[in-house]
Amino acid sequence: MAVRACGFVIFRRFTRGLTSKSQDSSIEFLLLQTSYGEHHWTPPKGHVDPGEDDFQTALRETEEEAGLKAEEFHVLDGYKKVLTYKVKEKPKTVIYWLAELKDYNTEVKLSHEHQAFQWLKVDEACKLAKYQDLQNLLKEAHQFISTIK
Repeated sequence: MAVRACGFVIFRRFTRGLTSKSQDSSIEFLLLQTSYGEHHWTPPKGHVDPGEDDFQTALRETEEEAGLKAEEFHVLDGYKKVLTYKVKEKPKTVIYWLAELKDYNTEVKLSHEHQAFQWLKVDEACKLAKYQDLQNLLKEAHQFISTIK
């Protein structure tokens, strides 16, 4: 049976004093660094608990891992991505929604599962994201955000 996890690709925008041409450079993605294993960087996500639906899991995990409550971000309509890959030879499915932080200065509060976080422009985020499918996801999310200015 495949392992299932869900989360949010969280982003924020700094817009004060920016022109429409520089809007893309104002987008920053939140990545968390795990405190275990290979210390990889990912958006907040986690395993689905019994009785939970995927979206509830994403909300719970985002609050547990980053301290961000549902009322602190806005989930964008029309964006839901599914990544499927193998972990230790077992299939894993991760579902991500895209969400914008409402207040640029909202504090991230890490759980014990993570040792660091960074807000990064898409190119920087892709450098930290070890896996190609996550890099592609970040690029697609950036492209999607750019279309809804």
